Amino acid sequence: MKTYGRNAVLELLKTDKTIEKILIEKGAQGTLGKIFAEARQKNIRVQFAEKAALDRACPEVRHQGVVAFTTDFRYSAMHDLTGAENSLIVLCDGIEDVHNLGSILRVAECAGADGVVIPNSKGASVTEAVVRISAGAAEHIKVAKVSSVNYAIDELKKLGYWVYALEAGGESIYDHKLTGKVALVVGGEDSGVKRLTKEKCDLTLSLPLFGKVNSLNASVALGIAVYEVVRARLGK
Repeated sequence: MKTYGRNAVLELLKTDKTIEKILIEKGAQGTLGKIFAEARQKNIRVQFAEKAALDRACPEVRHQGVVAFTTDFRYSAMHDLTGAENSLIVLCDGIEDVHNLGSILRVAECAGADGVVIPNSKGASVTEAVVRISAGAAEHIKVAKVSSVNYAIDELKKLGYWVYALEAGGESIYDHKLTGKVALVVGGEDSGVKRLTKEKCDLTLSLPLFGKVNSLNASVALGIAVYEVVRARLGK
């Protein structure tokens, strides 16, 4: 697996993942010097190469002069995500766009979520592009792959979670204090949260819209929602 981009590689170096080698563009400056120093300190092999070599390693992406080669992304078991008294888990119901998944991982990690759940099929996986788009957040947050989102909801309910679907047509999120064990379900770019999934949720919550556009990007909507959970926990 390849991780590219300066911030993403710097975050990768903070983890205990096995990095096979790091490829750095010859003559590049700035934060690449810091990457080189930290890699040498951890006895990670570093190779300097021409830009063309990095372009071949990561075609059609903006690698920013650095590519790290690691083992494949390691998913967590779902039980590794649960257990905290005020746990927050994000479930992705059909998120297919890698940009949205990367942004969701970044938002969830920044808000202190305990993990993100994605389905085995009918959705994006954690790829090199997702790691890059998450700005390194994918290296710090646990991601579990499950047979289905509906199965995950059933399991979370057994553990005392309140499960909320984020979808138009529900109750205003501002009318509810999201405390305790909370799971937020965010739907796909076009289909939203599936009907059967919504029926399994305890409640459907919506964000009020006042403009002419009738929907928000999935990761943007999630960002607002997870910080409502943060606000409730802070007693605000």
